[in-house]
Amino acid sequence: MKITEKENKIVIDDVKDFEITHIFDCGQCFRWNREEDGSYTGVVGKNVINVKQEGSRVIFDNVSMKDYEMYVKNYFDMDTDYGLIKTMINTDEIMDKAICFGSGIRILNQDEWETMISFMISANNRIPMIKKVIENLSKMFGEYIQEYRGRDYYAFPSAEKLAGAGVDKIMECRAGFRSPRIKEAAARFLKEKDTVYSLKGKSYQEGLDYLKSYCGIGDKVANCILLFSMKQFDTFPVDVWVRRVMQTLYVDKDTSDKDIRSFAESKFGKLSGYAQQYLFYYARELNIGK
Repeated sequence: MKITEKENKIVIDDVKDFEITHIFDCGQCFRWNREEDGSYTGVVGKNVINVKQEGSRVIFDNVSMKDYEMYVKNYFDMDTDYGLIKTMINTDEIMDKAICFGSGIRILNQDEWETMISFMISANNRIPMIKKVIENLSKMFGEYIQEYRGRDYYAFPSAEKLAGAGVDKIMECRAGFRSPRIKEAAARFLKEKDTVYSLKGKSYQEGLDYLKSYCGIGDKVANCILLFSMKQFDTFPVDVWVRRVMQTLYVDKDTSDKDIRSFAESKFGKLSGYAQQYLFYYARELNIGK
């Protein structure tokens, strides 16, 4: 890769295994929105970033070289060899097709706190509504960052802000029945912040058991949090789309989510999370099993 800086932009040429549509539309994040020019704008921490792609060239706007080195490179997992990962999980014709279809997927390194609350909101919810609730919470409780392309952007609210908020105010953000759970999770997080941020270094089972002790975090949500913010790549979250593709292409129609996950984790091992993302995107975009 060749990296250059110009006019508050970072331009990277010859980027491999990177496709913005695959990355932002594979179900792992909710704060990125497509612009009319095909680029995506989102919030990472207290920073607004726009990402545009022209073939193998990726342009990060509103980003300096210092920003790139401090958080952008890690957030987009730029040092991971996805070519090697794809080779290792490409064990059959089904995975070959899924990998080819979503070849540019990368698993983002997202903040644990934000990911916890975001996926609590995702339970039994549609992506447009999830994004709206998160946007509302950020606007009401988050720190103002800046105006970009005519739109105001806010950081994801801190645990302190949500713990101190009234449930009625959280409900105004259209969080619904999740509102008291969000407030409760925020209050607990303040006491156990170090524990949460240490889960990267714990075993998968330790992380799963801990997260499921929160009200509002079940098996699927816990596995998503582990995969998308805690580098637990041996997990295999099962949602409606993953269930459909697995029951259509790999296992019997009546196979339970637990058994689907066990099958996948046995098949793909320590790289199960990567396999899940390729299969999820493949199933949802092509309506497999619907």
